[in-house]
Amino acid sequence: MTVSAAPPRVPASVSVVIAAHNAAGTLGAQLEALRAQDYPGRFEVIVADNGSTDAVAGYLARHEARERLRLRCVDASGRPGAAHARNIGISSATGDLVAFCDADDVVRPGWLRNLVAAAGHCSLVTGAVETRTLNSETVRRWMPMPPPDRPLEVPGFLRAAMAANMACWADALRKVGGFDESYRNGYEDADLALRVQLSGGTVGHCADALIAYRLRDTTAALWRQSLTYGKGSVQLYADYRPYGMPRRSASDLIQTLALVILGNPLVPERMSQVSRGLWLFHAGHLAGRVAGSVHHRCWYI
Repeated sequence: MTVSAAPPRVPASVSVVIAAHNAAGTLGAQLEALRAQDYPGRFEVIVADNGSTDAVAGYLARHEARERLRLRCVDASGRPGAAHARNIGISSATGDLVAFCDADDVVRPGWLRNLVAAAGHCSLVTGAVETRTLNSETVRRWMPMPPPDRPLEVPGFLRAAMAANMACWADALRKVGGFDESYRNGYEDADLALRVQLSGGTVGHCADALIAYRLRDTTAALWRQSLTYGKGSVQLYADYRPYGMPRRSASDLIQTLALVILGNPLVPERMSQVSRGLWLFHAGHLAGRVAGSVHHRCWYI
């Protein structure tokens, strides 16, 4: 990340927003990790309950770290989806910097301190993910992840973001209107980052703001997620092609088709060198992009 010559911006307080839907089984680990953070400033944790049926509100009301974390649970059941839940969290936040993490992941030591420090030089900052802590070796092979020091980007266009690990100044969020709740198939975080940049803001990356990221651990869940994200990527393209977002390259399509055809599960893995999970990841994204292209009436395969 390019460091500005101006003095870094320092928040008076930080709000950490967690969108949650039936996450009582994993949320505890995230809250414990937040309680262990060494950030010296004032921060609060807001859990935006997106229509859970697992009594997460009662669980949070009794949580032993609720005072240490200034923990609050807000009702975000008005509309399904992470974008709506995060917007409700934003509207309830008192901090001038809003950080985001997910209910099924675990922030690593130093996460908040490093994220806040990096945010001082930009409008929005993303962190990095590691998949070793929470996932088996088999599952890790299903979904390739970028190295921690590589910023997320929309290829050939602008920086992107991952709402599982990012922070944005509250005034920047207000300027662009928060998350776009029409994004029901993911990519609401990338859309937010693009709007921040197109409105004159900057997006940075901090490899030291690390989270342990939980992957889908069944092939059925991986397929559903990949199909969903494939559809969402087309919505992003449909919205931003007027601003110069390019189509996927022909070489990317050829590589994907080759993997899907030659690596299909009918071919023994010892011959194709492609695991069933990795095949589902790419085939699901491809199928989602086809469906999304039909729905949005544009070609993004």
